[in-house]
Amino acid sequence: MSAYKIPSRLQELGSDIQRSQLKYHDRRVAVTKEFTFDAAHHLHAYDGKCANLHGHTYRVVMTVSGRVNDIGIVVDFGDLKRLFEDVIKKRLDHQYLNEVLPPMNTTAENMIVWMWEELERALTDMGEERDVRLERLELYETPTSRASLERAWMS
Repeated sequence: MSAYKIPSRLQELGSDIQRSQLKYHDRRVAVTKEFTFDAAHHLHAYDGKCANLHGHTYRVVMTVSGRVNDIGIVVDFGDLKRLFEDVIKKRLDHQYLNEVLPPMNTTAENMIVWMWEELERALTDMGEERDVRLERLELYETPTSRASLERAWMS
């Protein structure tokens, strides 16, 4: 077993590696980021507990793909966070979903399609030069219950 070696110095751009080497490839790569928001809702025409007003800590798993830029990044994770917060979280977090979403039954199945449409519109504006696009979206209503969408299903 080899011992962990502490580097004697950090690699330096311009001497140890050139800027032209930072982009290792030109392939499409997917990146994924997870988010949460809290909200209340109830379901119409539903025979069960969810007909009553109740809340969830929703978890959203967003996967986008694109080609890397000149330094090897498809999209900065911080940019994905800002995108989610601007497009989804600021509209839904700590809200009564039946009031703030378009007229629909606020099921995970309906909500995820609305989220996809909103996120895809914003991503198109954000990443045209590298063809950044939404590939997969998951909406967890509970830790064990979720709805999911993939790009092919949205055609």
